Amino acid sequence: MEPVELRADTRSHFIAATPSQVFAAMRDPERVARWWGPDGFSSTMHTFNFRPGGSWVLTMHGPGGTDYPNESRFLRLEEGALFEIEHLNGHHFVLTITLHASGEGTEVRWQQAFDTVAHYQGLATFVAAANRQNLERLAAEVLR
Repeated sequence: MEPVELRADTRSHFIAATPSQVFAAMRDPERVARWWGPDGFSSTMHTFNFRPGGSWVLTMHGPGGTDYPNESRFLRLEEGALFEIEHLNGHHFVLTITLHASGEGTEVRWQQAFDTVAHYQGLATFVAAANRQNLERLAAEVLR
């Protein structure tokens, strides 16, 4: 398999809240629906079985009115530290979010890894913008 560094969007974002406060916004489906997705998108949660192996099914609603069905599976979850999913339909990827206490807040590290470099490169510009927006929306939700 190709090195993950070549097939993943990796970024970090500081949030002025504890890792537990950040994780709380990641485990509550009502809160996730408010921040998940790029700017202009909203989400309808159908299934959010928050446990390793649990199913997460949602529909993302784009700003132009297009619906995007999404199905994922929770892989690893560690309270206040780790949130990892495998996206199963459409573009296949593993998203790993780690939380690290840092000064007066939390450094959120986000890595969205695709199966191949070619797959990632075809989406890299969109993914970079969408992930930056996701992290900004997460921070706004945590701090609201």
